[in-house]
Parts: sequence; structure tokens; C-alpha cells
Amino acid sequence: MILEIDFSDETNEVTEEQIKTLQGLLDVAAISEGVQNGTELSVTFVDNERIQEINRDYRDKDRSTDVISFALEEIGEGEIEILGGDMPRVLGDIIISIPKTKEQAKEYGHSFTRELGFLTVHGFLHLIGYDHEEEADEVIMFSKQRDILEAYGLKR
Repeated sequence: MILEIDFSDETNEVTEEQIKTLQGLLDVAAISEGVQNGTELSVTFVDNERIQEINRDYRDKDRSTDVISFALEEIGEGEIEILGGDMPRVLGDIIISIPKTKEQAKEYGHSFTRELGFLTVHGFLHLIGYDHEEEADEVIMFSKQRDILEAYGLKR
């Protein structure tokens, strides 16, 4: 394993097999993006009410969404960068709505596991600095998502 991932399932709906798939998928993403061994992150699975609460409290958007990422390496205005010599790199947190994942899998006509993988990779790419605010950035990020999913073998 390349990444140290803390998985937490508040819904009790994600299987061990699906978590193993996500671990493998994120390791492929980490290798693809040159993320060093031992890097840490967390992935939490929640319901729509919980992700709406998080979205409202931290992003001022009072609605549910599919995935939210909190990158710990982003330095905001007035914040100081903390560097630790032997400390592992900690990317941050990915939070995924399981009901939204199910809904979108059905809408897009692919499996729950494929949609869960897509959202996980999407969140991971946000943690390492990608975004899709501008059209050119969206093309890059979505291309990387597709390449990582295909490299792992998680196809539509």
C-alpha cells in the first residue's frame, strides 16, 4: 500500500470489498500523481443529511452534495505552513454521500462501486491541488480521473 487511509463508514453500507477496491484505486492514483509512500488521508461515508450539514457549515451551501474534500495542505490567508522532518504527509479528508452515490450510479447507468470510485478519485485529486473552477482546469482534472479509473480497471 502506498497510502495510509482511514476509512470510516457512518452509514454501514460500504462493504469490505468496496473499501479494498478504493484502497487499490487510491494507490494507483497516488502512483500516477507521484505521491510518496506513507502519505495519509481519510475517507468518510455519510448520509445526505450529514453532508448537507458539512456543506452548510464549511462551504455556506445549504444543500447535500456527492463529495467534499478538505485539503490540509492548502494554506489560507494568514496561516503558517507547518513542516515536520519525519512526519508523514497528510493530505486531508474526503467525505462522500452514500445516498448520492447510489442515485448517481443509477442515473449514469453504472455500478455503485464505479461511482464510489469516481467520487473517491475526484476527492483525492482535490486534496492534491486539482480543481475544476475554470474550463481548462476541468478538462485536466476530468482527464486524470478517467485515466486513473481506467488504469485500475473500473470502467463504466
